[in-house]
Amino acid sequence: MFSEYQVKALSYNLEESRIKTIDKAGMSFKYLETYDVINVANTIFNYMWDYTITRLEEVAREKNSNGNNVITFSAIVKVKIYDAQKNFIEREDTGVGIGTSRMLGDAIDNASKSAVSDSLKRSFRSLGGQFGNNLYSKTPTTSQQQNHQQPVQIQQSQYQQPPAQQLQNTTPQDYSSLYNIGLTIMEQGQNLVVIGDEIFSKKDSIKACGFRWDGATKMWYKPLEQKAA
Repeated sequence: MFSEYQVKALSYNLEESRIKTIDKAGMSFKYLETYDVINVANTIFNYMWDYTITRLEEVAREKNSNGNNVITFSAIVKVKIYDAQKNFIEREDTGVGIGTSRMLGDAIDNASKSAVSDSLKRSFRSLGGQFGNNLYSKTPTTSQQQNHQQPVQIQQSQYQQPPAQQLQNTTPQDYSSLYNIGLTIMEQGQNLVVIGDEIFSKKDSIKACGFRWDGATKMWYKPLEQKAA
C-alpha cells in the first residue's frame, strides 16, 4: 500500500543528527525524540495516520530517598497508517514511563505521558531505521554508521493551499540532485513543489531543475505538465 515515494523514504538510513543520547545508571542509551518521530511520520505518510491508546495504567508507586514521588505507568498504543484509498496497516507495542516529582500529580502526569510516547515510538520502529529500529541493536550496523539524507520535516502551516500529495508520476531519479541535498518533491494541485529546510541556500540546485519561486505562496514550484524532461 506504500507509494514509491514512501518506500524510498523508509529506505533512507537514519540521520545521525536526529539521534539523542541519555545516560542512565552509568550507561549511555541512544533514542529518538517523540516530536521527531511524529514529524517524520507526517512527512512520509502525508499526515494520513493516527493512533489510539488502548491501555494506560499505573503499575508502581514509591518514594525515593529525597522524598519525591516516583510513579511508573505502562501503555499500549496502536498506530494506523492509511493510503489514499483508506486502506490501512496497524502497528502496536507497549511502553513504560517513569515520573519523578515532589508533587504527586506532576509525577503521574509525567509518567503517563512518557509511557504513551515510548509506546508510540516503539510502534513505529517496526517500519525500519527511519524510526530508530537500528538503535535497539547491541552492535553498530551499516545504517547507524552511514550518514544519509532523510525526509525533511514539514509543518502544515507552510501550506496556503490544500496539502501536497505525494509524488506519484515522477520517478525519484528525475530529481535525485534535490533528494541528495535533503529536499522533497511533492504534488500540490497542478504543480510540483519543493519542500525542505534551508531552502534558500539551495536555490541554485532548485532552479537548475526548472523550478520557479512564487512570492505569494513562498514556495518553489513547477507546473505538472513540465515535469517530464
